[in-house]
Amino acid sequence: MAHQFSLAAETRRDAGKGASRRLRREGKIPGIMYGGGQAPTGVAFDTNAVHKNMAQEAFLSSILTVTLDGKKLQAIVRDYQAHPAKRAILHLDLQRVVATEKLRMTIPLHFINEELSVGVKLGGASVSHLLTELEVSCLPQDLPEYIEVDIAPMQLNDMLHIRDLKLPKGVDVPGFLANSDSDLPVVHVHVLRAVEEVAVVPGATADVAAVPGAGDKAAAGAEKAGDKAAAGAEKAGDKAGGDKGKAGAKPAAAKPAAKGDKK
Repeated sequence: MAHQFSLAAETRRDAGKGASRRLRREGKIPGIMYGGGQAPTGVAFDTNAVHKNMAQEAFLSSILTVTLDGKKLQAIVRDYQAHPAKRAILHLDLQRVVATEKLRMTIPLHFINEELSVGVKLGGASVSHLLTELEVSCLPQDLPEYIEVDIAPMQLNDMLHIRDLKLPKGVDVPGFLANSDSDLPVVHVHVLRAVEEVAVVPGATADVAAVPGAGDKAAAGAEKAGDKAAAGAEKAGDKAGGDKGKAGAKPAAAKPAAKGDKK
């Protein structure tokens, strides 16, 4: 059964940031109502009533009954401004609804029976939600709160697209063409790829080929170690050669002249 939401509003005369701050201090939320062939009207709502309704997902995708200065009319939430840090609504935009004019609304998708899916139960798969909401077009009387997506029949590696959804009567997706770029994937049942980590125990030989990129790292390390060893050997050779050169350059001691030698 569709939820019924009622919201009381009053016309506000003042506009601007200062007037909006005063309303919030008084426990009210500033807003505006437009559409329906009428001029935009500045309105104010009770803060507690708005927050209570906003706690329900269906509030944003339902036809609201708004009582404005004693008169009832129908409207939808077109936009809202939330506080960046607090769970508070700062501004609310409503659009008047005309029974004979189609609406374009974003409707949430509800995924059901995921645990009953053949791919999940027998294939050990996971379910990935690729879309969580969908823009639809319909008359106000045909507007659904949500669209159900049944996962139970899906097997391993199955994927549902927009064309596979069962839309309520009178509801369509604007700009949708089957077998085109607009036919977006909605849900996928597949096995997630796990990244295996290889633990290397000190003193043990690891299978380098089992780890992607490990062979390149090992080769690079070995080449670097070889370069260092070669450089060390060359340096040691130069040092040894230098020492040998110094030893060979040392002058030999002169023999003492023999007695009786004459020039």
